[in-house]
Amino acid sequence: MESAKDAAAAALEAGAQAATSADDSPRTMDALVIQGGRQLTGRVEVSGAKNAALPLMAATLLAPGVHTLRNVPLLSDTRTMARVLEVLGARVEFRGHACKIDTSKINSVEAPYDLVRTMRASIYVLGPLLARFGAARVSLPGGCAWGPRPVNLHLEGLNAMSAGLEIEHGYILGKSVKLKGANVTFEVVSVGATAQVMMAATLAEGTTVLDNVAIEPDITELGRDLIQCGARIEGLGSRRLVIHGVRELRPIDTSIIPDRIETATFLGAAAITGGSITIERCDSGHVAAVIHKLEEAGCEVLAGNREITISGPLRPGAIKVVTEPFPGFPTDMQAQIMSVCSIAQGESTITDTIYTDRFTHVPELARMGCDIRLNGNTAIVHGVEHLQGAPVMATDIRASAALVLAALAAEGESRISRIYHLDRGYERLDEKLAAAGAQITRIRE
Repeated sequence: MESAKDAAAAALEAGAQAATSADDSPRTMDALVIQGGRQLTGRVEVSGAKNAALPLMAATLLAPGVHTLRNVPLLSDTRTMARVLEVLGARVEFRGHACKIDTSKINSVEAPYDLVRTMRASIYVLGPLLARFGAARVSLPGGCAWGPRPVNLHLEGLNAMSAGLEIEHGYILGKSVKLKGANVTFEVVSVGATAQVMMAATLAEGTTVLDNVAIEPDITELGRDLIQCGARIEGLGSRRLVIHGVRELRPIDTSIIPDRIETATFLGAAAITGGSITIERCDSGHVAAVIHKLEEAGCEVLAGNREITISGPLRPGAIKVVTEPFPGFPTDMQAQIMSVCSIAQGESTITDTIYTDRFTHVPELARMGCDIRLNGNTAIVHGVEHLQGAPVMATDIRASAALVLAALAAEGESRISRIYHLDRGYERLDEKLAAAGAQITRIRE
């Protein structure tokens, strides 16, 4: 293990030249054209969870060897994480939804700006690199354009474990690090910071206690997978984790859980079109808060074994939504539920307590006839009887989905540009919706 740390430190000092030459080709500018007004019917299948796959892909750095991850969603974000790992020296191979990652010959500890700026989750490699190699040079992240989301909780947690991280020229830098167990209480519940510090703590010297941690299914599954690797973690599913550091971890063979936000987005699609669909390969317990709100709005929902059947009303009723950490209503469904509320009977309110500036979709929804007024981090939505098709532009992953839902219900044609955002978080969403009766076409702009 010490020789690996020496090699990583040498790569760090050398500037990791191979990393900085990562491909930065322009994104394909596709658009979706949707003819609205069709009720969705039939069955749709949920892909693996992006937010579970990304940290787990990074966690493979903790254990040298060949890892096999199954049910990995084929998204631009998972491809980006694969490229980050390849730049570090890993070998990544996709065969359908199975991903093999060989982390036995990591030869760099630098995650370059050209990659990290395109996806915030790239920062997940920071903790594993520090834990296994004692060094890291990771660019400060980029990602969605709807507002800043600082990584201070990640850095504070790692620094509490003696990481001694510094910021130099836009990079997070750690040298000659020997992580030690510590007591860390997160100021706010953070999925990313919980995953980051939990991964790092598995190989730290001594015991780490994390308080006020996230309990999202993605976090719980990450903990289970780390335990399968040989980590000693207590308290999964609670707000306190106790992690006893071990000397080494072993490779893993596991399957990614279903994507709860994709599941919830399909629920919203049925609600806004007055359709009736069955959502397969999902977990109803992961979307209980969304189901509850849609039932309040007049939907009929039947949750079965790994599937959910939902029938939407002719027009939903008004509801009040407040986003909260899991098991509360997810912030990643705030934009989509706003689309549903835009045609509801009466006035709905949607308050986002997680990301208070996440409303870039509002002006675009207004172009389609939505009547939405913002008051701080609360949107007051006056339901209208009909939406109108219009050309709109996506600004982030969930805003893209919200525009798709609105277009499904709108009269006439909508054209949604810059859907590379959508492709970051949803696997073949257009094809799945088309199979359920949507008139939706992907075109090249």
